[in-house]
Amino acid sequence: MASEKSINQKKEEVSKLAESMKESKLILLTDYRGINVADVTGLRTELRNVNADYKVIKNNITRRALAECNLEGLDEQLEGPTAVIMAKEDYLDATKIIYKFSKDNDYYKIKGGVIDGKVMSTEEIVTLAKLPSRQDLLSMLAGGLLANISKLAVALEQVRLKKEAE
Repeated sequence: MASEKSINQKKEEVSKLAESMKESKLILLTDYRGINVADVTGLRTELRNVNADYKVIKNNITRRALAECNLEGLDEQLEGPTAVIMAKEDYLDATKIIYKFSKDNDYYKIKGGVIDGKVMSTEEIVTLAKLPSRQDLLSMLAGGLLANISKLAVALEQVRLKKEAE
């Protein structure tokens, strides 16, 4: 039987994790089997650069923290070794990093997660990760606007030249 000290320690761990989850825009659950320490260290560094955390936490503690946050539907994903990725700011960058890493490492799998309080399946997360970043979308918009302005400038120049010729 677990001692009272051990039980209180686990309760505190669950509370801290639940608090972190409540503050996070992204909670991803991944299967990290088959990857080496060097790869995980690189992944952690990349995630840290976008203000995301990568933690390996016991499934039972993760399950209880999710329940404390009223997030249901992820119990099936909490089977086997599970890493938890949490991002408090922009969830798209962290999602893209994890997706790219899972493509480069055959055994690393996205199990599911939560984005802005909504439980998401693996397929939904992968679809989101494939979208262009906000910066790319803004660049596309600016390019489209500049193209139209350039066409207008050319047309006005042609009108000016025609008027001068008359």
